[in-house]
Amino acid sequence: MNKIILKYLLIGYFKTFIKTTMLFYCFGIILNLFEEIEFFKNLDVPIFTPLYLTSLYIPGLLLQLLPFIIFIASMKFILDIRNNKDLLTMKIFGFSNFKIFLLLASTSFFLGWISLFFINPVTSVMSKYYEQTKASYSKDIEHLVTFNKNGLWIKESTDFGERIISASSEGENKLKDVTIYRFDKNYNLKEKIFSKSADIEKNDWFLEEVNVLKISNIGISEEISKNNFSINSIYTYEKINSLFKNFDTLSFIDLLFNYNKLVKKGYNNLFLKHSFHSMLSMPFFLFIMTALAAILILNTLKKSNNLKFIAIGIVACVIIYYLKDLSIALGKTNRISLILATWMPIIIIGIFSSIGILQINEK
Repeated sequence: MNKIILKYLLIGYFKTFIKTTMLFYCFGIILNLFEEIEFFKNLDVPIFTPLYLTSLYIPGLLLQLLPFIIFIASMKFILDIRNNKDLLTMKIFGFSNFKIFLLLASTSFFLGWISLFFINPVTSVMSKYYEQTKASYSKDIEHLVTFNKNGLWIKESTDFGERIISASSEGENKLKDVTIYRFDKNYNLKEKIFSKSADIEKNDWFLEEVNVLKISNIGISEEISKNNFSINSIYTYEKINSLFKNFDTLSFIDLLFNYNKLVKKGYNNLFLKHSFHSMLSMPFFLFIMTALAAILILNTLKKSNNLKFIAIGIVACVIIYYLKDLSIALGKTNRISLILATWMPIIIIGIFSSIGILQINEK
């Protein structure tokens, strides 16, 4: 009998999880499709391009929302077995609230690791292709920042024309091996600036060990060497970093096995750590979100209105989302370490859940 009940719980939970995921997927497709259509409205592209790019983007988004998907699916499944009296039947056969919770939470924990090692590498490739495709349609924008294996590349418009900057990252607020190409409004190369390093903490970049080549129509007209030099840019270190805070294109496996290589390539070490611990914490987050759902539903055997719990679920998701956001904000402002900020919501909800699980086990 125990095997039959276990099979019933697992199959029912997986079915509810898949249905909930598909519901989120459909909502994601609808909402993101409008954004893609807005992006491509003035471009000559096939009509299926926005839909195609949306289908690439949504799986990565669903992975980010997985704790909330698990929470909604857990609530729905537990509510269903409570309302149809299956929960009461299981109790008669010796299944306590704690045993039911532990089975569902362990399944969620296992799903978290499957997502990290098997699904996340696929979604990261899809996200990378999505970003590359969108970038290929953004060539005509006035300002562009990109990062690849050759380092950092910046294109920006100035009063005198266009400027292209290439460099590699040296550390916080620093660039090294900086090369600046200045073009006039007719895209004629007028000046090259070479610098060993640059401080880009503020909009006025401070360049050291500078060599300036002024170029005329017949070639190099003047060469100037300076110990230091400054240029004004719309970009600062913080602004450039803000453009690369989304590490969806990096998989958990990349971060696990190629972390040092990514740092050497110039990826920001602080945000790599944040991304790694965010992914590492996912299975534990899924576990406690299932625990939270069990606490809300398993406190009684009485049949209840589903709308009440839908409202509770939405409010809980909003509170947890803003708790995570607040925690990360504290980490980014150096009030606490960024690693602690990543784990703090899980620790807080985990402590609350452990108390609640002890209470529902007595019922």
